[in-house]
Amino acid sequence: VIGKGMTPPQRILLPPEKICMDWRQKRRPGAGLYNLGSTCYLNVVLQCLTYTPPLANYLLSHQHSRFCHQQGFCMMCIMEAHVRKVLYSSASAIRPRAVIRDLKFIGEFKPDMPGDAYEFLRCTLNAMQKACLSGSSDLDVSSQETTIIHQIFGGFLRSRVTCLSCQTASDFYKAFLDVLLKIKGASSLTTALEDFVTPKQMDGRKSFKCSKCRKKVGASKRVTVHHAPRVLTVCLGRADDQTCRKISQVVEYPEYLDLRPYMSDTAGEALPYSLYAVVVHSGHTCLGGHFFCYTKASNEQWYKMNDVSVESCGIHTVLGQQAYLLFYAR
Repeated sequence: VIGKGMTPPQRILLPPEKICMDWRQKRRPGAGLYNLGSTCYLNVVLQCLTYTPPLANYLLSHQHSRFCHQQGFCMMCIMEAHVRKVLYSSASAIRPRAVIRDLKFIGEFKPDMPGDAYEFLRCTLNAMQKACLSGSSDLDVSSQETTIIHQIFGGFLRSRVTCLSCQTASDFYKAFLDVLLKIKGASSLTTALEDFVTPKQMDGRKSFKCSKCRKKVGASKRVTVHHAPRVLTVCLGRADDQTCRKISQVVEYPEYLDLRPYMSDTAGEALPYSLYAVVVHSGHTCLGGHFFCYTKASNEQWYKMNDVSVESCGIHTVLGQQAYLLFYAR
């Protein structure tokens, strides 16, 4: 097997042993968030990140802001202040003003225009990743993947491409912060994950240059999780590529998930994950509608967070939703 893309980092920016997966402090849930125009997509992402224990622990410890020399916009400093404000506020709801003020630096978002929660999550993590790298120039790619963001959300996917003529396999590795799953025809998260790791014929009859055959050949490709993240973020792709309509089918998802069957090495011991946040989209089209979420607070209770409202609920309610984003922690 020929492998590409797994070079050891020259520097480790945040040692993994500094990450604490359990809440350092237990408390009641924090404040709700005001919807400042059409900002429900942004509120749900901020709430899910606030209740991601290893991220909240890190942000509440001021480890970033103490050493930050960034002039102007810094997403890590904004998130640090935001999480502190939400979790320590005595108010029942707060305004995420700093995030709204700097929306244009996070991505192509406007407060009065509806946005997509998945896109906002990706742009936010991207902006936090950039903030972690500010001041560290000339880092190799592998070292850039050792920030707090990659240490929490990051994993590696392996694409194994097999030549259909000589059966030679070539492996390509790629870092990921989330997994987007196709759900058309999938009744559950496990079915969608099984489909994700099923070998697929590559487009085009001769689309892959085999190093052994020395020519372009037909090939099949199988993607697996090679290195599992501490926090697994899954997007159930509800936008139909052909029609741009929303796929509204129910996709069942468990409270506890074993990632082992979807790994490159399926023989090891179980890799258990537990659900701690769910983003739901209500509405018939992907462009309109409303986002709300369910998160598990540090007191181990589940809450429905719908903009300013924060209400206690049970796990059965959480598991019965038309989920869009799922957050699982190891």
